[in-house]
Amino acid sequence: MNTAPGEALLAGEAALRLTAFLGVFALMWALETLWPCRPRTLSRRRRWTANLGVLAVDSAAVRALFPTAAVGAAAWAHETGLGILPWLGLPSWVAFLATIITLDLVIYGQHVAFHYVPPLWRVHRMHHTDVDVDVSTGGRFHPVEILLSMVLKAMAVIALGAPAAAVLVFEVLLNATSMFNHANLRLPTALDSVLRWIVVTPDMHRVHHSVVPRETNSNFGFNLPWWDRLFRTYRPAPEAGYDRMRTGLTEFRELEESGLGHLLTQPFRNPRGGRR
Repeated sequence: MNTAPGEALLAGEAALRLTAFLGVFALMWALETLWPCRPRTLSRRRRWTANLGVLAVDSAAVRALFPTAAVGAAAWAHETGLGILPWLGLPSWVAFLATIITLDLVIYGQHVAFHYVPPLWRVHRMHHTDVDVDVSTGGRFHPVEILLSMVLKAMAVIALGAPAAAVLVFEVLLNATSMFNHANLRLPTALDSVLRWIVVTPDMHRVHHSVVPRETNSNFGFNLPWWDRLFRTYRPAPEAGYDRMRTGLTEFRELEESGLGHLLTQPFRNPRGGRR
């Protein structure tokens, strides 16, 4: 089989991902500065130092343990002829779209599991302890969660026999939409009401970061918004309204909890007063 396309993708994958990340991050930073939705409670400098520090640790861990990440898994599956999609013999464009939609559903299911399985919640809750939600929150995931997610994605990619190009596009889209829907950006209501049928919007995802447990356990989508509606986990707005809602977790609000060291050790420490 000709593996040149997969090899070319692997060679340029890191540069493409970094370029996309920097471009989307800069754009969301500019937009949320011009049209902020909510006032900050902590300085951006303090939060961003920690949040971007977590992102740097995540990136180093993934590159060390999974040098070729999910794209490499797709290239390997292609070489060995594994997967459902090649077996079905679908047209390439159908396989491409099926990969993106299926992987998005997998990530939705993973996100739900990280909320309802107690050991996984201990890892995931660090993401929810950000008392301000903005573009930097989109990369604030504990390294253990990132590594577990990478294992799950690689397994899904191999089972599908997903095209490497589709996997790369999915990962770039997932990173971009995570920064978009975490941005502290106020969209016009009319625009938001249309967009949230196509992509998860900042207001839609902001509900998920509410301190109210029944709101935290809703709106799990990162990229496509359909799964929340299909599986009845969708909430259109917080009960207190967007201006009065509180974000974060009630038991992790001390200033020291926003530091990098506290974020990385958080899964291994018991909160004050239980989970909520």
